[in-house]
Amino acid sequence: MLPELDVPLRFDRILLPKVWGGRELERVPGIRLEAPGPIGESWELVDRAEHCSQVSAGQAHSKGAPAGASPSTLRDLVRDCGRALLGKAPADRHGRFPLLIKHLDARKPLSVQVHPDDATAARLGGDSEGKCEAAIVLAADPGAVIWAGLKPGVTPAELREAAAGPGVLDLLQRWDARPGQCFLIPGGTVHAHGAGVVLLEVQQNSDTTYRLWDFGRVGDDGRPRPIHLEQALAAAEYGAPPRPPVEARHEDSGRGYGRAPLARTSSFAMNSLAFHARGRLSTNGQYQIYSALRGSGELAVRGGASGLVLRPGDVWLVPASIDYHYIEPAAGGLELLQILYRA
Repeated sequence: MLPELDVPLRFDRILLPKVWGGRELERVPGIRLEAPGPIGESWELVDRAEHCSQVSAGQAHSKGAPAGASPSTLRDLVRDCGRALLGKAPADRHGRFPLLIKHLDARKPLSVQVHPDDATAARLGGDSEGKCEAAIVLAADPGAVIWAGLKPGVTPAELREAAAGPGVLDLLQRWDARPGQCFLIPGGTVHAHGAGVVLLEVQQNSDTTYRLWDFGRVGDDGRPRPIHLEQALAAAEYGAPPRPPVEARHEDSGRGYGRAPLARTSSFAMNSLAFHARGRLSTNGQYQIYSALRGSGELAVRGGASGLVLRPGDVWLVPASIDYHYIEPAAGGLELLQILYRA
């Protein structure tokens, strides 16, 4: 008999040094950076060959787990408890957990880049994987910007000609970055995160990125980082309407919290939940993921022990089998990001 998942799960984070990173994640959202140097990304939930999340030590996760058992990886849970974990939400085409969630600190600008959509990834072949993502701005320095999407009328020939230098930025939609904004970046969207932003990113389980320009910098080996011009030109979407950032506009649910939709894709949905009193939620037969954006509180399950602390930086995965669970905001209130499949 497969074990029954009966408590929310939190995983050890994976810190990744990046040439464009810094130490700002220690301030916002408040992550302890145990690794030295410039940290660009903290992967909170991932199921890939090169990195796989591990359940935090000391956390019992199932009634069927033997005493003293080693903490499971997310891959183990999908394999052994897939139905209890995912419910009606599907795994990806490789049988993995379908999403990747990370915090990102851009002290320097990221490259001008594009991810393929699913159809383009299949056409390009190899190890290309479709990638739709959404990014919530947690902090932004004065003057920080995000470029997302080609301007109307930009042609493949114009993009090819500009791709080798800073002129490519003139072809992109430019948005001022402010905390609380949500940017939806479907596959095919040429984009770049400017310097001075901290983001929480939700994306398909993919690490396929094609660079068009990298601000003239070099990697840790002293050489320019690779550019993927032909793949990027093939993946880029032309003529798409502008996608301005979304800011939360909460509507009272009458159940202790206000709800604001932030993003809807074929792979995931994101809502902002603003709690002013204890609220009861249901998994509705699929996993739920929560991360505190502002404030703090507790997460509890029916018949469970005392509540689990919800605080900025931590990401909690509530298995589908849990069903009803409860959010208790602290005195200062709680804004919670809810991530789920196609809600």
